[in-house]
Amino acid sequence: MNDVQDVDLFQLFAVDLLQKPLVKINGRIVQVVGLVAESQGPDVRVGDLCHIQFRDGSHELDAEVVGFRGDRVLLMPLGALQEVGPGCDVVSTNRPLEVPVGDALLGRVLDGLGVPIDDKGPIAASDFYPLYATPPHPLKRKMVDTPLSVGVRVIDGMLTLGKGQRIGIFAGSGVGKSTLMGMMARYTTADVNVISLVGERGREVREFIERDLGPEGLKRSVLVIATSDQPALIRLKSAMTATAIAEYFRDQGKDVLLMMDTVTRVARAQREIGLAIGEPPATRGYTPSVFEMLPRLLERAGAGEVGSITGIYTVLVDGDDMNEPVADTVRGILDGHIVLSRKIAARNFYPAVSVLDSVSRVMPALVSREHLEAAGRVRDLLATYAESEDLVNIGAYKTGSNMRVDWALSNMEAVRGFLSQRVQDPTSFEETDRRLLELAPYPNQQGGAA
Repeated sequence: MNDVQDVDLFQLFAVDLLQKPLVKINGRIVQVVGLVAESQGPDVRVGDLCHIQFRDGSHELDAEVVGFRGDRVLLMPLGALQEVGPGCDVVSTNRPLEVPVGDALLGRVLDGLGVPIDDKGPIAASDFYPLYATPPHPLKRKMVDTPLSVGVRVIDGMLTLGKGQRIGIFAGSGVGKSTLMGMMARYTTADVNVISLVGERGREVREFIERDLGPEGLKRSVLVIATSDQPALIRLKSAMTATAIAEYFRDQGKDVLLMMDTVTRVARAQREIGLAIGEPPATRGYTPSVFEMLPRLLERAGAGEVGSITGIYTVLVDGDDMNEPVADTVRGILDGHIVLSRKIAARNFYPAVSVLDSVSRVMPALVSREHLEAAGRVRDLLATYAESEDLVNIGAYKTGSNMRVDWALSNMEAVRGFLSQRVQDPTSFEETDRRLLELAPYPNQQGGAA
């Protein structure tokens, strides 16, 4: 009986020994083309983190597995490729990228991979979160039914946001996206801000932190920054890193405001990666992986079982074309859109929000009937004024010709005073609601105010 047991144990040991290699086999770089390094081995999966070791042994370069071509592994380095060449060893870590998380992140500035760049020392991490995560289960998400004030009257009053909502800010360059983001981060009632600056100009990073965000905004914020000179993979990962950090605070039961500037540059980074590994361009040069990546990224925000992530994503529209592929795709995924108008900005009117072109899809579930009706009256007034503005400007309109136009002209200055706001003057949600209800009563049938 003992002999039989010994044979069985030997067979089990032999099978286990054959299944587990005694020596870990590294890969070796065989070719570098453009943004991609190709290696023969090691045994990896898409998304695994690898180390490319330089031949002189001085240091190593991190890289992510982005695909395969035949029996070769396609690696996208997280840094410059200048010193990488054929023969460099590739060592797999057998794990994907992760970001250190914890309350110590508050007030810190990180690079695209979650490494501090603010000279305040390392992060005291309490956990690690994966950069890629699945969105909350659709049937387990909490309903978006509570307003989230951002201190900006035109948004709180006309385009009210809710905790767990996702909304886009659509604009061309130079119309005040970053300033508006800084204002909302400074005055919001959310517990934590997570701000991702993707592909930003290096000059503007410090300006945003010190001028737009300010010390009071920074102390309850986490900034993740990848400037325009960084590799495409770093720019893409910065968006994932910021989202993973927001997910950590959400899981702690906090209401998080996640702001990403801009999701367009995230899409462009994914396009660069896709083209580099051989994906065919689909729509205006964007590869299919771009339109697969955007929903996975944007759906991670929203209300969870505990806590919430309110996502605000800026979209840089090329040539002010609101129907270009990225803008059109993002608008279809999000729960509303805020359009910044270059024409309004040219009049030195701030914030340059085009109310008639903007919508918050969840606003009816967030505010009172009186608030909703007052916002509708303001929209009606703005639409009436827009239709008659040219006639009024050239002197072709005679007062009394149209009751609704007279009503719009008489109330327009008050509406403009409500919609415009200086950066230094936040307004509470209660004050915004009160002022909105006082605006623009409907005209009665005799031509007076109702």
